[in-house]
Amino acid sequence: MTFIKFPDGFMWGAITAAYQIEGAWNEDGKGLSIWDTFVRQSGRIERGETADMAVDHYHRYPEDIALMQELGLKAYCFSISWPRLLPEGTGKVNPAGLDFYDRLVDGLLANNIIPYVMLYHWDLPQALQDKGGWGERSIVDAYSEYARIVAKRLGDRIPAWVTHNEPMVISLGGHFTGELAPGIQDPFVALRVAHHLLVSHGQAVLALRTELPKTAKIGIILNITPTYPATDTDEDRQAARRYDGVANRMFLDPLFKGEYPADMVEMFGPLFPEIRPGDLQTIAAPLDFVGLNYYMRAVMHYDPDTPILQASQVFPPESEYSQMWEIYPPGMYDMLTRIQADYHPKEVYITENGVCVPDGVDFDGRVRDVRRIRYLRDHLAQVGRAIQAGVPLKGYFHWTLMDNFEWAFGYRMRFGLVYVDFATQQRIIKESGRWYEKTIRNNGFDPED
Repeated sequence: MTFIKFPDGFMWGAITAAYQIEGAWNEDGKGLSIWDTFVRQSGRIERGETADMAVDHYHRYPEDIALMQELGLKAYCFSISWPRLLPEGTGKVNPAGLDFYDRLVDGLLANNIIPYVMLYHWDLPQALQDKGGWGERSIVDAYSEYARIVAKRLGDRIPAWVTHNEPMVISLGGHFTGELAPGIQDPFVALRVAHHLLVSHGQAVLALRTELPKTAKIGIILNITPTYPATDTDEDRQAARRYDGVANRMFLDPLFKGEYPADMVEMFGPLFPEIRPGDLQTIAAPLDFVGLNYYMRAVMHYDPDTPILQASQVFPPESEYSQMWEIYPPGMYDMLTRIQADYHPKEVYITENGVCVPDGVDFDGRVRDVRRIRYLRDHLAQVGRAIQAGVPLKGYFHWTLMDNFEWAFGYRMRFGLVYVDFATQQRIIKESGRWYEKTIRNNGFDPED
């Protein structure tokens, strides 16, 4: 293979989430989030760990910006902590919270790193959850208020804005399986949450358009799971179609087509949430870009014992696996070309892609994460293929900048380009980080490297 070159101006970055890195969970007027509550419930998190300190980014952000500069990042996508700005979710603003993000943005710009802002990455104010959270329609207006506050303060310096990260995971992981905060297990609530997230996204897009410069770009981040039948039978193909509906089309179709998939409406029947007049038009507010997160594929087979979905996932024994998922690089190409063919977004970014494998510091202080380098190389090769196939792909953000609190897994899963010793908060750039820096510098890579 020849050197894989990316287009001029391709945006190389990394991405993080506020709750996973900031720490300072109760400092400077910050309110409680649903995750501050969730981690204190027995049995929710491996080893009972919390993100009270996480990787202390709230205090160490200048050091972390220096690491970004050393890695050669062109851009950095970070989320805002809603309860850090609005401790009660609405009403009185906490000035110290806004001041922190002011300093962070100014620090990034001073180091020629373009800030991308994500308004919501799962840390809902507990005060709003106490009123029903995303399951209540009133949250739509609360979210719009929050979006306006952030835009008014940071809008003069932020060129790209994201409303939500992974609404599918919020709705299903947080409200159906209960594996994530707030830990609810109710399919009716989960579907209602999905709808309210999408309506709040559309309303926030409209709010941001009124507050931001006309040059600002607005999008949403979706985790897409390309889905394949386990066998070439009609039953398995239909099982894969149903899973694709739940995981992907339930969010893509309303955003880009202004309608929910008819087969999903039929499948869920009376569970399907109320759709008010104008909701679908609001959800389908025009977007400047879509961010796509890719980690894994789903191989599905027909399973009549699974309620509603009648499908179960198969894990091919010949595949390579991380600590969490199957590693399947061709799924990146399949996902990108499918999204382009079916939905025609103006611009696309890969906003999360990464792998958790056991990392450790060798005797000489280096972290030789060879599997992560191979993962990056193989997935970026598929990104390059997709660009050649005509996908308007403008950038790649690695998940994640540094090892952090990985939700219900606590600190066991390491995804970072930077190794963090959680006891001392020492940071060490891994060999994958050095490989990524070289790729950014050359705007491409040798697939044999």
